[in-house]
Amino acid sequence: MALGCSIAAFAATPKLNDGIWRGTLEVKENTAPFLFEVSHRGADSTVVTLMNGEERVVLNGVSFKGDSVIIPIEPFDAQIRAAVMEGTLSGRFLKNYVKNDAGVRFAARFDNKLRFEPVATPISVALDGKWDVLFIDPKGEAEHNVGIFQTDKGIITGSVLTPSGDLRFLEGAYTQTGAHLSAFAGQSPYLLEVSFKDNNRFEGTFFTAKGKTRLEGTRNDKAGLADPYNQTHMKPGKDHLRFSLPNTDVKKVSLTDERYRGKVVIVSILGSWCPNCMDEMKYLAPWYKANKDRGVEVVGLAFERKDDFDYARAALLRMKKRYGTEYELLFGGQVGSEATGKALPEMEKVASYPTMIFIDKKGKVRKIHTGFNGPATGLFYKEFQHEFNALVDELLAE
Repeated sequence: MALGCSIAAFAATPKLNDGIWRGTLEVKENTAPFLFEVSHRGADSTVVTLMNGEERVVLNGVSFKGDSVIIPIEPFDAQIRAAVMEGTLSGRFLKNYVKNDAGVRFAARFDNKLRFEPVATPISVALDGKWDVLFIDPKGEAEHNVGIFQTDKGIITGSVLTPSGDLRFLEGAYTQTGAHLSAFAGQSPYLLEVSFKDNNRFEGTFFTAKGKTRLEGTRNDKAGLADPYNQTHMKPGKDHLRFSLPNTDVKKVSLTDERYRGKVVIVSILGSWCPNCMDEMKYLAPWYKANKDRGVEVVGLAFERKDDFDYARAALLRMKKRYGTEYELLFGGQVGSEATGKALPEMEKVASYPTMIFIDKKGKVRKIHTGFNGPATGLFYKEFQHEFNALVDELLAE
């Protein structure tokens, strides 16, 4: 009887232990581990922080219902809902925007600070450096990507660059035959498992919640992607954008407005659901504050999961608050070629989110940059910043 009372009392007021937890999310035929930290700010405020390499994603608004915890992931309109037992969690990662989402199986254990269990005799080959990485689909067709990694005290960090962006902050460890790395920043769990064929080649698998893809890697100190300024184009004979779209105050905004006339303008095609778009805004928001008095403006064109202005407005306002964004964010419609084609008829197909368009003082489109290499990509991120600032300086000087 006393045991039953104590369980009931615990279930009514569950609590997460402060400190590091090790979570796992189900991916195709495997599980992707990740670390998160729980902290309490006051008696009634629980905060969960996702940890991947140097990245920290803070999740506020944690609540409890019955014997369960609900961890909202506002940037991606998702949540983790899990039953709380002593030192363990068991539940699902759910996408709120998907009706009756079955979710992804989630589990966690307190006070396990190791993302991957160490092996007694890890392989001596290092993953450090740049790699040409092929993602090979079931038909044998390969997409060329670039991996960049480094090792510190046995912990591997780095990322994989794709034509549309990167896989964010991967973190992992060596195995007896290769390495495994994972990440979870609130949208999709990632897991990479590779085995070295020799010092300069590996084979492996990239796992997500939806599927898995075969990998082949070749060490290459000069590895790089195709020119991101030559992937997306204006239609022949077109060199101006003539959109008129609503901002978060339900006011139509156009590049012919006084605010943009005679200025260099950067148009960012984005989505609140897009991790690389978040990395781009994290860079652009403070950059705009520091440079707006130089005669430059930024405009964000968002294409969201739903063709619903109120839904999109709420998502965009969360982004503005999160990054302190002072430039306009406009709603272009539901993500997909139909909405982008209608909002931006002067452009050929938008191939990637984000896409950045550089417009000169006369309103002419001068350059289009596809994708975004975020801070997880190290040297590639620094190269982007250098090229970005050089291009803006050039346009301002005209």
